This record gives sequence, C-alpha cells and structure tokens, in this order.
Amino acid sequence: MGEGKAMIRALGMMSGTSLDGVDAAMVTTDGTRIGAFGDSGYRAWGGNQAGVLHQALGRWPGDPGLDEVARLVVDGHAGLAADFPDAQLIGFHGQTLAHDPAGRGTHQAGSGADLARRTGRPVVWDFRSEDVRQGGEGAPLVPFFHWACAEWAVGQGRLAPAPVAFLNLGGVGNISWVDPTAPAPEAPGACLAFDTGPANAPLNDLLRRRRGLTRDEGGALALSGRANPGIIADFLADPWFRRLPPKSLDRDRFADLTRAVEALSDADAAATLVAALASAVAAGMGWLPSAPAQVLVCGGGRHNRAIMAALADALPCPIAPVEAVGLDGDMLEAQAFAWLAVRVLRGLPTSGPSTTGVAAPVCGGRISHPHDGRVKQTKV
Repeated sequence: MGEGKAMIRALGMMSGTSLDGVDAAMVTTDGTRIGAFGDSGYRAWGGNQAGVLHQALGRWPGDPGLDEVARLVVDGHAGLAADFPDAQLIGFHGQTLAHDPAGRGTHQAGSGADLARRTGRPVVWDFRSEDVRQGGEGAPLVPFFHWACAEWAVGQGRLAPAPVAFLNLGGVGNISWVDPTAPAPEAPGACLAFDTGPANAPLNDLLRRRRGLTRDEGGALALSGRANPGIIADFLADPWFRRLPPKSLDRDRFADLTRAVEALSDADAAATLVAALASAVAAGMGWLPSAPAQVLVCGGGRHNRAIMAALADALPCPIAPVEAVGLDGDMLEAQAFAWLAVRVLRGLPTSGPSTTGVAAPVCGGRISHPHDGRVKQTKV
C-alpha cells in the first residue's frame, strides 16, 4: 500500500462520547473520492464496560487506572475488527476521555500500535494530537469527510451542487457547512465546521442517573415534558455562543446545564435538554458563510423525535436525516475515520483553518504496522 491513487478498502472504527458502543464501517476510497460504502457493524459496551469508561472521563495520561481503560478500548475494537477480514487498513479513533486544546491538549485512550498487533493490519490512529500541537482545536475532524459525502451525493444525483450542512448529533453536536463544488475539502471556501454545543451526552447521562437507561428511546420522555425557558436563556448566555468558530467542546463543558435541570421532573429535564440542543444549533447557524440548502442530520440524535421536532422549529431551513441522500447516519463517523485513514496514508490534509482553526492544513495521525513495531508520524 504505497503512494498512488489506487482505491483502498479501509475500516473505520469509532467509539463516541455517548459511550454506547463501537461502530465499524468499510469505505473504499483513494483518500479523496468515495468509491463505495461497504459493510458495517456495531458492538455495544456492556454495563460494566460502559461504567469503566464513564468513570475515566476527564482523565489525562498518567492518571491512575488508565491502563485498564486502554486495554478495554483495544479489546472492544479488536473483537469487532475481526468481523472485517477484507480491510486493508484500519482507522482507529480511540475513546476520547478529555479534550482541552487550549490547555492540556486532547486525550484518546487506546493504543493503535496494540490494535495493529492484535488485528495484523496497519492502523492509523491519534488523529487529533498533531492538529492541537500546531495550534488547532483538534476537532471536529469529520467535516472534510462530510465534503466527500456531499461530493458523492451530487455525483449520485441525490443532492444539488450547492452548499449543504451536516449536523452530527453524538455526545456533542457539531455542524459542517460544505460546498461540494469546491475542488478539495481543504480548498478556501470549501468547509466551515465547529461544535455547536451539548447534544446526546447530557440527555443520556440524565437517563442513566435517574432511570438506569442508556437513552430516551425515540424521545418519548422529552416529548411528554415541558422545557424550562429560564434555564434555556441562562444556557444561551454562555460566552461560548459568542465565540467565533472554529471551536470545539469537551463532553462536559456545559456542566452548569446538567446541574440546572436537576430540580426538574424527569420529563421536564429531558425536554429542557432537548430545547438546549436545538437552541445551540440555531445559534450556530448564524456563523455559516451562507444559508445551506438543507441540514442533513446524522448521529444518534436523529432517532430522537423530540430532537428532530425541536430542530425543525428552531432552524430557518429544511432538515432531514442523511438517509434522505443515501447515507448511513449511524455509521457516518466510523466511515469518516476509514476515509481519513487513507488520507493519512497518502499524506493529505485531515483538517484545516476553517474546521479546527489550525494555521495551515495539517495531516494528523500516526501509522502503526502490525509486525515490525514501526510507527510513522505523518505531517503536511
């Protein structure tokens, strides 16, 4: 797998901040264009595993107990990777435990070198650190892939050749405005991306604390409650919403919102958290270069009817799940790290000034090989 433009069958793997499990998805790509989407899979973290990961949130390298967490992350990914024997390359995001680009940096648990040895295949990993070292936010990293998805959808006749926005609702929300007519994702004017605010994480944490559930299934609880307007107003007064993008968030950046809903009933707390999510996205729309033709929603949040209804009310343009243009919203982030892995292999940029705030386009990531212990750092 040397230099060149041959298509590569890559497996992307993603365990998000919602801490529900590991997604895996195949993409055939040359690192620029998407040739084909392949099989996908999912493995949930068990109750004890999710608890171990949850307790490790906020920890940094050198803190106690992280060896167990790293082993757990690699074990979970290696087990799922075994279901994809045709993958030539693996893109491994690891599990984000802490993210503070202006301070201590970014921390994803799990060694790509260990995963390479376990799977017998090259692994691209540590996607964020180089961007942070060069002054970027280290997140979001999916926007360049969103450009590729839009370019693919235009080629398939599923999307008009006009700017569109992808709204990813995982633990944290992020939005990517992309112009699929641009020659490359790093080209000036091709992308603008930033985190919008909290998404599923506060709601999932609420359900875990109060009801022992992993999520508000379908948004039923939130739909039965009423949002507290005072809490929403206080939330939107946070200086975060006046900060220019690009910008990124730690999972627990809005702990004040979580504390504010503690006195509410379960239903009203859930409804308030949903309203906060939608209000944050609406506030973020004002930063986009132009109004997108539509907002395509991906990530687990699009399955929540309360969230989708709140977004439809709050946003000034049509919204739809990404399935409307032939994409898989459950696997888009995993697919992104397959595509990004091939870009790292080819030395192509994975982030840029308009997505992470880094001074110039940067190729982040390390490549670990399975048998000889080599680790190659790539930069642009």
